[in-house]
Amino acid sequence: MSFKVEFSQLAKLTWPLLIAQVTQILMGVSDTIMAGRVSATDMAAVAIATSIVMPILFFIQGVILALPPIISRLNGGNNLAEIPNKMQQTLWLSLMISLPLAGCYWIVPKLIGLIPMEAELNRITFRYVQFMLVGAPAFAIYQVLRNTCEGLSLTRPSMIIMGVGLAVNIPANYIFIYGKLGVPAFGGAGCGIATSLVFTAMMLATWLFTLKSSVLQKYHLYRQWFAPNWQGIWEILHLGVPIAMAILFEVSLFALVAILLSPFGAVIVAAHQVALNVSSLMFMVPLSIGMASTIRIGHLLGQQQPQQAKTAVKSALVFGTCTAAFTATFSFVLRYPIANLYSTDAVVINMAADLMLLAAMFQLSDALQVISGCALRGYKDTKAMFYITFFSYWVIGLTTGCVLGLTDWLVPKMAAKGFWIGFIVGLTSAAILLGWRLIYIQRHLHPELYKNDQQALS
Repeated sequence: MSFKVEFSQLAKLTWPLLIAQVTQILMGVSDTIMAGRVSATDMAAVAIATSIVMPILFFIQGVILALPPIISRLNGGNNLAEIPNKMQQTLWLSLMISLPLAGCYWIVPKLIGLIPMEAELNRITFRYVQFMLVGAPAFAIYQVLRNTCEGLSLTRPSMIIMGVGLAVNIPANYIFIYGKLGVPAFGGAGCGIATSLVFTAMMLATWLFTLKSSVLQKYHLYRQWFAPNWQGIWEILHLGVPIAMAILFEVSLFALVAILLSPFGAVIVAAHQVALNVSSLMFMVPLSIGMASTIRIGHLLGQQQPQQAKTAVKSALVFGTCTAAFTATFSFVLRYPIANLYSTDAVVINMAADLMLLAAMFQLSDALQVISGCALRGYKDTKAMFYITFFSYWVIGLTTGCVLGLTDWLVPKMAAKGFWIGFIVGLTSAAILLGWRLIYIQRHLHPELYKNDQQALS
């Protein structure tokens, strides 16, 4: 098989994942807009509560992301009988993590009360967090079922079911935020109820798909129920915890930078948030390619086709490079019109446009690092990714950002621009180190591939 075949396979897997990821972002956008129409306090509460809850949910999602490479490899090797067991062990693990979170409902007010804030802001925040945590088990089950489908190279259901989630989210927000159909008005906290209902709807929709789909009948996902097996659960944890921590490193870095910039004033923080929002949206493209590469590489390795898996890696990196060139150009050319969509303040617009120029510069590195990291998942190598992302983001990137943004050691304080240069340095470091690790793993697991390359060159 050729690069053309791998490009086709990756594109087939990628586009539904991309639409699903963008739809997920639109849910967050709808929450912010609809809560903001109630009051600034409600919008602020949603922002604070989201920053508390989302890292927890990202951690659960990261652990479950160990499932696609396991299942894709079993499917590629035609070892179908093991797939239900792996899915169900991940299901047990997800419930072990998420059910205690739902049980924290009663202590959330005391925990949130430790954060100094106005009384009304505190009340809306802790109610939002309570409602979201109640939905954590549904979110966890949905993630298990979704990643099972994606591990079996079925990515369109994720796109369709995420659309179902958005269709539930907007009317549920309308009902619970503003108090319609006889329901009390919960204000910004109503977003938490709506989001938990979305999790439940997506869980049920995905469960019905896995239960009724003719494509999945041969896997017999529910024919037999397996008791918790600690060896199987440990395999998921061994692969999944480093993935979860790597995600947390990146998410928490951007959150910390927003806090470090707060002394510089609202204008700088606002410009930072605009540029971050746009770059996050652009990031969905290489992330979706990376998720597709995890599935494809695992499937090919299960088929005992390491040479084609290597071709799939190269195809994903080329695909990612091409899309990064497009999104970077888009961000550069349209940075002022895009900034105008977010703000009417000329200072915010100009500053956000300057930061988007820096964001355009790191999109190539961002694409290469996320695709390399996802490819390593396909090879079931996740521990090194944990160390590399921590070193690149927090040691190199954050240190560079703090020196340039907060001190006069090298240049006058650059504020947000200094931190964004730190992002460029950190992401470039991650791209180099993860790429090196990827080559090392390929050489270590399949040295014959590189011997063949050397013989061909000689």
